[in-house]
Amino acid sequence: MLQSRLQAHHGTTRSTAERLRAQILIGLLVAVALPWLAGGRFNPEFLQYDNSRNSLMASAVAMIVGLMLFRRFRNFPGVRAYEYVLPSFFTSYGAVAAVMLVLRLDYVVSVLLGSLALSLLTFFIMCYIGVRSSTYVFHVVPSGDVAQLERVGNVEWVMLSEPTLPVSAGSGIVVDLRADLGDQWERMLADSALAGVPVYHLKQLLESITGQLEIEHISENSLGSLAPNEGYGKLKQLGDYIAAIVLLPVLTPLLLLVALSIWLDSRGSILFRQQRMGFRGKPFTVFKFRTMLPASGSYTGEQARERAMTQSDDHRITRVGRFLRRTRIDELPQVLNILRGEMSWIGPRPEAVTLSSWYERELPFYSYRHVVKPGITGWAQVNQGHVAEIGEVHYKLCYDFYYIKYLSAWLDALILFRTVRTVITGSGSK
Repeated sequence: MLQSRLQAHHGTTRSTAERLRAQILIGLLVAVALPWLAGGRFNPEFLQYDNSRNSLMASAVAMIVGLMLFRRFRNFPGVRAYEYVLPSFFTSYGAVAAVMLVLRLDYVVSVLLGSLALSLLTFFIMCYIGVRSSTYVFHVVPSGDVAQLERVGNVEWVMLSEPTLPVSAGSGIVVDLRADLGDQWERMLADSALAGVPVYHLKQLLESITGQLEIEHISENSLGSLAPNEGYGKLKQLGDYIAAIVLLPVLTPLLLLVALSIWLDSRGSILFRQQRMGFRGKPFTVFKFRTMLPASGSYTGEQARERAMTQSDDHRITRVGRFLRRTRIDELPQVLNILRGEMSWIGPRPEAVTLSSWYERELPFYSYRHVVKPGITGWAQVNQGHVAEIGEVHYKLCYDFYYIKYLSAWLDALILFRTVRTVITGSGSK
């Protein structure tokens, strides 16, 4: 009885994209029916063969099993839900293919692979929509550092007044496990777990919902480990090189057109070069299309720092430069930095050396962001946009440290997905 009440209330807090029936229906239409019909489109006789029906059934079973695994394995709401898309569907499709092989049933490999690809894409997008549109309702144990919950939007926090299991726990119960709770509250939390009510540690839940890592000081408690995912880092570096080599010839006509536009629009060099802080704290020269009027002199100290900051509606930005900054096209020459091994496609944005030195003096843990290669786009950029002042930089670091802690292919895929949206809308540009 309790479980049914919890599930009913939980459903009202979630968007259509997170409801099981909607996910199954969309998955069957997009990830199962489309690749099967595509096979028939290129070969009309395909739909009459046994292997056609086997492929359809295998795709449907694999998609549904993958969806169930995803919903089962997903431990936290919010951003970290993306982590479970790939392993869930690779497991289900791999298992179904193995069963088909053992039973010696004929099926079309291209249909099953197409279904897998569409399943990953479909549920990645649905997960993205669900994270942005869901409103969560959590009950909160009133102990420890729970006041910080008030800064998180799109979430309803209901403070518990006594250690009694709520009639409807909504999306779960939040507790600061570092606080001294007392026997009554600990007993209630144990009863909640036995009743199937999710119980979340305050710090982990905030990371998952906000996509930020709380910064107190650098410690294993916050970061898990001071070394990021090195195995994925090496694979990512190889992918960066391959993507840069493939895309450079494709981008060349656009690069030439932009260069001509800059040359016609204002005097000065076409490319902007600046010393920025890079991987492991080593400065390097970054390349960008020039979007501002050339500096009229040399600057040092406070003046150099002010010149390195771009303000909203900065008068130095040219007409062409404003468009380039809004669409992020001005960053494209950094493909050269990627080929030189100085940058990645995705990572914390590199700051000017003058700004980076200032931030390091004001924020003692700032330099940790250099533990991974800087990127053309990053987690902070798609969530916050361009910032320069110390208070904003501290907030931006919460995103950078989150990226470092949860460095993975799917977090990079999410950043890429959001970057496309940012380029289209121009949000966060200056």
